[in-house]
Amino acid sequence: MRAPLSWLREYVDLPAGVTGREVAERLIAAGFEVEAVDRLGADLSGPLVVGRVLAIEELTEFKKPIRHCQVDVGAANGTGEPQSIICGARNFAVGDKVVVVLPGGVLPGGFEITARKTYGRLSEGMICSARELGMGDDHGGIVVLPPEHEVGTDAIELLELVDEVLDIAVTSDRGYALSMRGLARETATAFGLSLRDPALLDVPAGNGSGYPAAVGDTVACDRIVLRAVTGVRPEAHSPLWLQRRLQKAGMRPISLPVDITNYVMLEIGQPLHAYDRARLSGPIAVRRARAGEKLTTLDGTARTLDPEDLVIADDSGPIGLAGVMGGADTEIAEVAQEPQALTAGGGPGAEWPVGTTDIVLEMAHFDQVTVARTARRHKLGSEAARRFERGVDPAAAAAAGQRAVDLLVLLAGGTADAGVTVVAEPREPRTITVAADHPDRVAGMAYGRETVVRHLQEIGCEVAGSDELTVTVPTWRPDLAEPNDLAEEVIRLAGYAALPATLPRPPAGRGLTARQRLHRRVGRALAGTGHVEVLSAPFVGPAQLDGLGLPDDDARRRAARLVNPISDETPWLRTTLLPGLLDALRRNVGRGSGDLALFETGLVFRPTGAEAPAARLPVDARPTDEQVAELEAALPAQPRRVAVALAGAREQTGWWGGGRPADWADAVEAARTVAREAGVELTVENDRHAPWHPGRCAALYASVDGARTLVGHAGELHPRVVKALGLPERTCAMEADLDLLERATPGLVSGPRVSSFPVATQDVALVVDAPVPAADVEAALRAGAGGLLESLRLFDVFTGEQVGEGRKSLAYALRFRAPDRTLTADELTEAREAAVAAAVERTGATLRGGS
Repeated sequence: MRAPLSWLREYVDLPAGVTGREVAERLIAAGFEVEAVDRLGADLSGPLVVGRVLAIEELTEFKKPIRHCQVDVGAANGTGEPQSIICGARNFAVGDKVVVVLPGGVLPGGFEITARKTYGRLSEGMICSARELGMGDDHGGIVVLPPEHEVGTDAIELLELVDEVLDIAVTSDRGYALSMRGLARETATAFGLSLRDPALLDVPAGNGSGYPAAVGDTVACDRIVLRAVTGVRPEAHSPLWLQRRLQKAGMRPISLPVDITNYVMLEIGQPLHAYDRARLSGPIAVRRARAGEKLTTLDGTARTLDPEDLVIADDSGPIGLAGVMGGADTEIAEVAQEPQALTAGGGPGAEWPVGTTDIVLEMAHFDQVTVARTARRHKLGSEAARRFERGVDPAAAAAAGQRAVDLLVLLAGGTADAGVTVVAEPREPRTITVAADHPDRVAGMAYGRETVVRHLQEIGCEVAGSDELTVTVPTWRPDLAEPNDLAEEVIRLAGYAALPATLPRPPAGRGLTARQRLHRRVGRALAGTGHVEVLSAPFVGPAQLDGLGLPDDDARRRAARLVNPISDETPWLRTTLLPGLLDALRRNVGRGSGDLALFETGLVFRPTGAEAPAARLPVDARPTDEQVAELEAALPAQPRRVAVALAGAREQTGWWGGGRPADWADAVEAARTVAREAGVELTVENDRHAPWHPGRCAALYASVDGARTLVGHAGELHPRVVKALGLPERTCAMEADLDLLERATPGLVSGPRVSSFPVATQDVALVVDAPVPAADVEAALRAGAGGLLESLRLFDVFTGEQVGEGRKSLAYALRFRAPDRTLTADELTEAREAAVAAAVERTGATLRGGS
């Protein structure tokens, strides 16, 4: 809603020095969203005057039509002589009144006007269009003024070019603010001033002698008012003040009857529609559309109506979509002659229809949901529908009709018909009972009864009672339905800034759960090793799972389908983190990031088929514990997982030496990093599992609840998967189940022990058959070394003629330390030999010579 400050001042006596920004600040403090304050004409300066075209000379020697005009500007130029002005527009003629900016003037945008020679003639100023004056985007031609304005009159004041306009984003619950009446009420309350309500008019009661009307659906339309005006002057045009107010509010002037209905809608908030009485056939009826009925709306579109559509009809059929848009068959007729109006030359809509002398005005109150559904069904948004679907004051219909009648009589010379038609359902005032201290309890601060009553009265409520208040809600506030709505109004008007800032106090002893702590530790550890966290949408589709090469019977293909997916290509909840993570990796590679190490932690959804059907919960009360339990039972398992994806260089080349690309071992090391944060030792074995390469896939095992359990996989992705997903060659990945690792945690993770006794290091190189896993050799060494072994690390793997075909050499560094003494040489030798003996016995290893 665009609200000119000059228009607001008509209803509220704001102090002269109050600016639009100050009004915006008060409205923002009252809970409104003021998007901008446009300062119209801030960089405009004169002389800008009314001129009369005396003569026009057509210059034909140029590629485009050029006119050399003589324009009378009165005494504005200091000489009284006509101004010579070059102009390319052709929508004005000799004798027309136009807007002229003289040399020395500045137009919006900092465009300075000087006298200069152009097209072989001296041009002493410029004849202006609406766009050049900042009046709108219409650049169809020169502004042609009505003939009654005197030559030399200051056009800045005449056209109200200097003003401030508040651009307010009105939320769906505050339909009353889509009118100057509603915004003026809020402005008056914000400044503590009185309001001149434009809807407080002397309105005649329905007398049954007006244009006949009938309502067939009193739920969808509980009130309709018809007024008639006869004998309007066809040549009448909208005055400048009316056109300028519409333009500042963001609407284009069209014709006097349409401009008046739009003006009243903006002023009071009640949409109206004007019908050519000669085109109506029989009584006006409000009813539901019948099957097969059609209607051509004012936008020229032929529409097939739905039986749920509410229509305005006469004996000939539908003549309008109720609350949305009128029909073309009953619109005011067009004319062929050119009117003298501000928007002349600005488009065909600027014409007043000759022959229309009798007008019927329709003002009605329609159901919000009905209008909203009709507008969406036909994809037809309009200013009227925008207001009806947010709630319109039903009591304003008669006042809006009276205001429109008064303007038609005043500006078009018409005569108000004595008949007034009112068809209305009885409506009882809505009352809400609320405790006087309820706003205090909601806000957490004491307002007191007097403050509560005062603020409720400021929004138009009638309040009775002492400790228990009976509040009668005004008709223009359909959003007020319960005590909390009233509390919100009190808090809003008292000021959100006055609310105390208090921090919630959690009960003692409550903190992060073990699951949350592990999640955070894992994230910090991976970030510390050079991985970057990403967040991806939890949706997948068949194409992504096909790209991973998953078999048809893979459990990861059993996914929960969304009822209303964002995209038809990703209708399922993810069963693995890899699709989103790999998509992020591919996208970053495409943007020039070649060396990547990404990770993600999040939930996956693994339905088993045994979930109970979900029940639909009521919306009028909090669900019971039993209902919550039923919902939980309907959900699939949601384990938390961690995944890593690597591509490009893991170590960069530099002055320190050569780098190396990321490989499967880095993915396995990422898994070990995660396991260390959980205090778990992983066992790594070769495996075949999509989407990993069969020969470079590691299965990750841990002891969970006393049983050896598979917790994840790591390694290099299969080349077919890399090609299908458009990933860099040799892309590696890891995915592990954090919940299983948490269950495998032996207890709280403790910090490293620092010993005062020295460490003793021994290296051993064992030769084993190539298929023997290094993990088996490591386990044997640990078992044989006993309690003195502090750590063990594989630092070299060698194959070649020296160890024999089909054999490999594994070199380990063993660190021994006793917690209470320095180890002797004998103890160290004994522990080393025991470790080697165990490896020989369990894996068939032989000690490599010279080690």
